[in-house]
Amino acid sequence: MRSNPGSRRDFLKWLALSPVLTRAGSLVAGEDPATSASLITSPEEALNVLEFEAVARQNLPPAHFAYMATGVDDDAIIQANRDGFTHWQIRSRRLIDVTHIDQSVRLFDTTWSSPIVIAPVGSQRAFHPEGEIATARAARAREHLQILSTVSSTSIEAVTEARGKPVWYQLYPTDNWAVGRSLIKRAEAAGSPVLVLTVDLHEYSNRETLFRSRRVDTRDCQVCHQPGRNSSLQRKPMFDGLDLTGVTMLAAADQAWDVIKRIRDATSMKLVIKGIVTREDAELAARHGVDGLIVSNHGGRSENTNRATIDCLAEVIDGAGSRMPVLVDSGFRRGTDIFKALALGARAVCIGRPYVWGLAAFGQPGVEKVLEILRRELLTIMQHAGTTSIAAITRSFVVGPAQN
Repeated sequence: MRSNPGSRRDFLKWLALSPVLTRAGSLVAGEDPATSASLITSPEEALNVLEFEAVARQNLPPAHFAYMATGVDDDAIIQANRDGFTHWQIRSRRLIDVTHIDQSVRLFDTTWSSPIVIAPVGSQRAFHPEGEIATARAARAREHLQILSTVSSTSIEAVTEARGKPVWYQLYPTDNWAVGRSLIKRAEAAGSPVLVLTVDLHEYSNRETLFRSRRVDTRDCQVCHQPGRNSSLQRKPMFDGLDLTGVTMLAAADQAWDVIKRIRDATSMKLVIKGIVTREDAELAARHGVDGLIVSNHGGRSENTNRATIDCLAEVIDGAGSRMPVLVDSGFRRGTDIFKALALGARAVCIGRPYVWGLAAFGQPGVEKVLEILRRELLTIMQHAGTTSIAAITRSFVVGPAQN
């Protein structure tokens, strides 16, 4: 059969601009990108979570894949998040009975079977028709904590039902406090015990990988994405019935520490701040009565600081002290990555892109397999390091740049 020259040109054009050849692709993780001939055809074939990325890329339209893969500017912060793990090495102990390994952790008043948390990722129906429902069912099957995004493509009520227990709720309060307060009240009414306020994203991020891929996406995107500032929010179920007049951004540019009191006055939910990366802000959070922190640079999607979250973690924990649990996200791809964060003092680790790769590749079974692989890899390094529980993974099990 003769190939279509036009199709071939379109494909080559897409490949040249694709995240396959940018830092957002598999090269970021230090892995060779899979060829189409070597793509896994079922979750059970996967050797690691990275193998789901190539299938997700194949399954998704260019713009949808790039929305997930993109960083900012030249995506250097995504590379930095991965490179950061090489700055820390694991110190393994020997002759310890590791027959029984306990991966359970306690966060506030709940014990979870794993320290691996499903991070908030918006618009999951862009990656699979079942979106957040498939993710919630996977979280239920594998007993993982799930955090739901404000810009979820499924309501918190439906996700809570699919999960079988309340989820944490990630909040973008917008630049209209009446809207933000309504979102908080709805999450509280749905039984959410913890509110996660994201503070590291402002109105605009220079997501060049996404912008390039939009150029080669030949679909009529206006079918789903109507022009106008509020059109995307109007399609998100959490904004149903709200007056979005005057809303111009997800987070107000003038948002400051006084937002903590506003939120405290609006709800009795625990309050966690996501996006803290310095000791000073961790100390301020403690002074303002925040209940927990997530060290995060938004997976490299908000600002190009070139500083990995794993390298920010120690100073944030120093600033927080023993007053609150500290979680971390951005760039985690291996069980050893998770181990290093736990050794540095993180109470738990949130993953984003890996489970979305699994979702886009195979739906709920893909998400479940990603969680299974990460748990297995964490179990393996815990056994080799001689740590029989999460509490046993202490600072003595990692050595950092200054100690090499």
